[in-house]
Amino acid sequence: MSTAPDATTAPPPAALLVLTPQLMTRLKPAKIFKAAVEQPQAPPSPGTSASRSPNAGPKHITGVSFDDRGDQVVTAAEDETFRLYSCKSGKHLKTLYSKKYGVDLPRFTHKNTAIVHASTKEDDTVRYHSLHDNKYLQYFKGHKGKVVSLEVSPIDDGFMSGSMDRTVRLWDLRTPTCRGLLNLPACPIVAYDASGLVFAVAVNVYSRILLYDQANFDKAPFLVVTLEDPTLALISFPPRAIYMTSLSFSTNGKYLLVGCSGDAHYILDAFEGHLLVKLEGHVGLERRKLSTPLKIEPERGCSGEEISWTPDSRFVISGSADGKVVVWDVQHLPVKEGPINLKDVPTRLKPVAVLDGHPGPSRCVRFNPRFAMMCTAGAELAFWLPDHSGDPDEFAKEFLQKKMGAS
Repeated sequence: MSTAPDATTAPPPAALLVLTPQLMTRLKPAKIFKAAVEQPQAPPSPGTSASRSPNAGPKHITGVSFDDRGDQVVTAAEDETFRLYSCKSGKHLKTLYSKKYGVDLPRFTHKNTAIVHASTKEDDTVRYHSLHDNKYLQYFKGHKGKVVSLEVSPIDDGFMSGSMDRTVRLWDLRTPTCRGLLNLPACPIVAYDASGLVFAVAVNVYSRILLYDQANFDKAPFLVVTLEDPTLALISFPPRAIYMTSLSFSTNGKYLLVGCSGDAHYILDAFEGHLLVKLEGHVGLERRKLSTPLKIEPERGCSGEEISWTPDSRFVISGSADGKVVVWDVQHLPVKEGPINLKDVPTRLKPVAVLDGHPGPSRCVRFNPRFAMMCTAGAELAFWLPDHSGDPDEFAKEFLQKKMGAS
């Protein structure tokens, strides 16, 4: 027997906002935090040793992470601080310092009061930190080189780290000892898929992406993908190598987004390894400044945090060395089947929107997992929201129609 609704009945859920190309083009900075990084007050006097190179420019935010609910965002910066912000109120909540160890690659655990992060000084330990009482809860020691990739499992307390010591280590927040180790021929980049059952490891120099079963990581990868872009030979010969700096699976697990330090990112079929799309239209973050000439050998530069999916995997958003924020519509990706042909030219996708971003490089770009909000960072931090005020042309048309109807 059905009962009549009463005052205790839960209210209906709020209407969902669907991300569309029109909405993505209308993203505007709603809040800019100019003081999100402590900048040096004055240049060092002649004769004193400077800790940074004279061409380094202003200090940057190097990492951004949302909590699972999208309520808070934490940033890590070159001033050795991490700062916590509320996404709902748009306010800065607290600043915490890590002057002894430095801080990079902040990642929320499944508690919104704790993060894991990489170190930039002292040693290469991964640290588990409580934002609530500003204490370290655990140290994860083992790496002998800088940690350049850090990802938390989407389903449990596990996480992975990839280091310049050419190893991937698998950890559990509840124990300080490493529970898995992969030795690789070059510096690795890591990513979990949305189910947490599969993880990918990108190996630079060899241009390979290895896919492992989480339960059998000690066995050989079940898929080895070669990332080769034949269009690079049209620019220079021999073609310049691809330097991979980030990996990210789409929410349905079908696609793998490969972020690179050069002027292109790529989307692969995650099931068979076909190269589907080349994303163009941004300036790669291989250089910290546009005035710096490119080197013969590609390098990481300040790339790694600048590209990500939107939560529905309909769009890819990326930062750029010229400060722009670039949006690609990836709802209709090509389908490839059969044996892989490395000479197949990928579809070259141009952006649907190029948004004016930061005065320097936009190093970090992330979309909120629950709200229609984007966060970008460089020498400052910006929260972006869709501008719902109508287009002036549309407003003029509506006004004319109303006027004609009234007459």
